[in-house]
Amino acid sequence: MPSSHRRNWLRRAALAAVATSAAAVALASVLVAPARAATQLPVNYDFIAGATATALAPDTPPPGANNSSCQLTAAHPDPVILVHGTFANMDDNWQAASPLLANNGYCVYAFNYGGTSSTSPIQGVGAIATSAAELATFVNSVLAATGASKVDLVGHSQGGMMPRYYLNFLGGASKVNDFVALAPSNYGTTLDGITELASLLDASSAINGTLSQVCEACVQQEQGSAFLANLNATPTVPGVDYTVIESVDDEVVTPYTNAFLPAASNVTNITLQNQCILDGSDHLEIAADPIALADMLNALDPAAPVHVPCLVVLPVTGPVGPVPNI
Repeated sequence: MPSSHRRNWLRRAALAAVATSAAAVALASVLVAPARAATQLPVNYDFIAGATATALAPDTPPPGANNSSCQLTAAHPDPVILVHGTFANMDDNWQAASPLLANNGYCVYAFNYGGTSSTSPIQGVGAIATSAAELATFVNSVLAATGASKVDLVGHSQGGMMPRYYLNFLGGASKVNDFVALAPSNYGTTLDGITELASLLDASSAINGTLSQVCEACVQQEQGSAFLANLNATPTVPGVDYTVIESVDDEVVTPYTNAFLPAASNVTNITLQNQCILDGSDHLEIAADPIALADMLNALDPAAPVHVPCLVVLPVTGPVGPVPNI
């Protein structure tokens, strides 16, 4: 057995064993867990449960977002804008990150982009350059509403890559301080080798011709696309701090290392399993993973770091047992 496969097998075996143990003590742990403040919003770390409950309400902001009464503070002077992924919307993508940010004193904003209409539950399928222009418009509206000079961005999947077009080509660099990307498609995906197989079979043109009619963004996110070649000619821009957070178990951005940006003074690449071997989050769950979201908080405010927990996190459904306050 190759060493890489052996390591993955051992890690998955450890996850299963610890998950069983954690489930057995979950009730007792809940009983002694510290109580949250009454003003705290609930944070749903189970991505699939949160997304399933909210997918058909695309115009509803996630908890804590788009609160017109939120006041910026000296501790958090930049509004945080959440940028959802392909096929998602602002409500189903951010049932964990949005309330967690609000609980930690941030003014949070979310929007939809790239849908066939603003009321479609499926967003993020249109041309990425057009979606970046929608982001530009939304950033300007948030800056005007809050009086802030800059914003911070947090994106998932396409939402962790698309804003780079805004930063590179649409004047966004002067309006953004921090950009945190969860499992971004920065260098595209092979979809576990499917795109490579299609190329070998000389079927890429036919497949992509059909796919682009319903999801142009999908074709543009394939590894080696002309769109990504143009974007990645300039991986980062000065003045913006980039943090990429990725899981080795990402099954959408493949290989998972395609999420990472080239090393630079303003780039931090984080592999979750280097922090916690028990973290089994996949492409979806990473948007609700308490370990990844603690990294998000630390990237947005490194001067006041939170503790990054280490606990069993399963693909799609999230943590086993209680999650400590973050």
